[in-house]
Amino acid sequence: MKLLRFGPEGQEKPGAIDADGKIRDLSRLIPDWRPEFLTPDRLSAMNSVDLKEMPLVDGNPRIGVPVAGARQFIAIGLNYREHAKEAGLEIPKEPVVFMKAITSMCGPNDNTVLPADAIEGDWEVELGVVIGSTARRVPVNAALDHVAGFCLANDVSERHWQIKRNGQWGKGKSFDTFGPVGPWLVTRDEIPNPQALGMELSVNGEIKQKSNTRDMIFSVVEIVSYLSQFMTLLPGDIVITGTPAGVGLGMKPPQFLKKGDVVRLQIDGLGTQEQRVV
Repeated sequence: MKLLRFGPEGQEKPGAIDADGKIRDLSRLIPDWRPEFLTPDRLSAMNSVDLKEMPLVDGNPRIGVPVAGARQFIAIGLNYREHAKEAGLEIPKEPVVFMKAITSMCGPNDNTVLPADAIEGDWEVELGVVIGSTARRVPVNAALDHVAGFCLANDVSERHWQIKRNGQWGKGKSFDTFGPVGPWLVTRDEIPNPQALGMELSVNGEIKQKSNTRDMIFSVVEIVSYLSQFMTLLPGDIVITGTPAGVGLGMKPPQFLKKGDVVRLQIDGLGTQEQRVV
């Protein structure tokens, strides 16, 4: 299933994409795609619903973050071999973990708002993992059992705040609108191998990042298991798993986002995002 939330910000309704690629309104069945509706049992029950019997949504409504009420927004840094090379850094021996503020999350096509003092805005296409059931100290071979599905994300970054303001990554990653997520949460059954997904990001039509999740240093199951060793992962939590080579900071000379830029990104099976920088 491809699950989504549609409507004005703060008034989103739960929906799903039918076989014809159209949005169906599921609000008569559930109040929203809240964490408690992402458990394996709930998703299995929803999978039996005949979407053609659900109301068709007309037009092209705004799409919101596919999960309502996420409590943790966790990110992994330097998790692609070629990205670590372009950054001139050693391959990490363990995942590099940082947090993005949940207030940075926004719809996949919402504007990216650069703060007034931003001078080094950057882009990062990433595979997102949505947790479906509580995970504590889970082994690698059981990690996928705790995953509801996958999504597309852009880890928008302000490198000056990230690197030059006392070196705390979360500061450069947590501005409002710096976490576009969606358009859909694609349930695990539709993504049989998350380590074989092509991904691409362009700025103003020029491809900047083009890679595949097979270049990840730590796989999805390794990341979920690792995180669960020292923190409890909760249903609805979103984990973004690192970005490939091609970020603006890694270019020579560096290239950074400016007002009017249009960023477009996609991952196989997970849809497309497009943000305008304002």
